[in-house]
Amino acid sequence: MDSWTETCRGTVAPWECDVTEHFTIACYFARVADAERTLAEALGLREFLRSGRFRRRVDLRFTRELREGSSFHVESAPLGFEGGLRLGHRFVDSANGTVVTWIMEHWELPPGTLPSERQNAIAGRLGAWEGPAFEQRPEPASAAGFVAAARGRVGPGDLNADGRFGTAAMVHRFTEACQQTGAAIGMDAAFLEKNRRGLSTFELALRLVGALALDEPYLVETGIAHFGNSSLRLIHRLSDPRSGAEVARLGQYAVNLDLDARRPARWPDDIRARAETRVVPVGGSVSV
Repeated sequence: MDSWTETCRGTVAPWECDVTEHFTIACYFARVADAERTLAEALGLREFLRSGRFRRRVDLRFTRELREGSSFHVESAPLGFEGGLRLGHRFVDSANGTVVTWIMEHWELPPGTLPSERQNAIAGRLGAWEGPAFEQRPEPASAAGFVAAARGRVGPGDLNADGRFGTAAMVHRFTEACQQTGAAIGMDAAFLEKNRRGLSTFELALRLVGALALDEPYLVETGIAHFGNSSLRLIHRLSDPRSGAEVARLGQYAVNLDLDARRPARWPDDIRARAETRVVPVGGSVSV
C-alpha cells in the first residue's frame, strides 16, 4: 500500500516567481510548512510540532522548474526513526504526475521522546523513499569570512501558525542575502537584465536550531563555500545579533542560469575574480 498522502495542492501565482522567472524557494517552504502540519496532525504529532522544542534539518533537491501558472500538489509520508523521526515530501506537477522536488525532513529527537504506542502507529504508515540521497556537505569551521547580507526585525507577517519566525520568512531573508552576495561579486540588477541571467537553486539544506519571536532582530551573514565553472555554494547563517546565537543555517547550491536557454552558463571572468577572493575555507561539519 502506498503510504504517501496528499497534504497540499495549489498553483504558482505570478507574484510567487522571482527574477529567475520560476517559483521562488521561500514559496516552496510555505507549502512544505502546510504539508508538514497536515502530516503531523495525521500522525498525532501536531501539538508536538507546535511546541518546537527540537532541532530540525530539511533537505531539498529541485529536479524540474515550476513556473508561473504551474499546478502542483504535495505528497507526504513518514520515512523512519533514524536519529529521531524522518519525514518525506514530494512536489508533483499535477498536469503530468512528474515529481519536480524532493524534500526530506529530519526531526532530531532523543530516544524515548515519542510514546511507544505513537511510534508503533507511525511505523505502520512508513513510506518508501524514491528520491535522491542527500550528501552532507562540508561546513566552515567558523564564521570567518562571512559578511552581513540581510538585517531586520521579525514582523507580524513573518510569523508561522505557532507564533514564531517561520521557515518561509527566514528563506525570504536568505534569498535577500543571496541577491546581496550576488551583487557584491558583480551579479547586480544591471548584469542580470543585460545578460538575461539569474541564480537558480538546485539544492538546499536548512538547519533549524533556535527560534525568534515578534519584533526580535535578526542578522544574516553569508559566505561562499564553493565556486565552480557555472555553480556556487552559499552558506547563510541567521542569528540573533544581540547574543550571536545561531537560529538557522542554509546551505544553497545554485547555478548561473541562462534565462532563455534555461541551462547553466559559465561565470564571466570578472565575476569569478571577485568571487574567488570571498571563498571561505570549509572542512568542518555541523550536526543536525
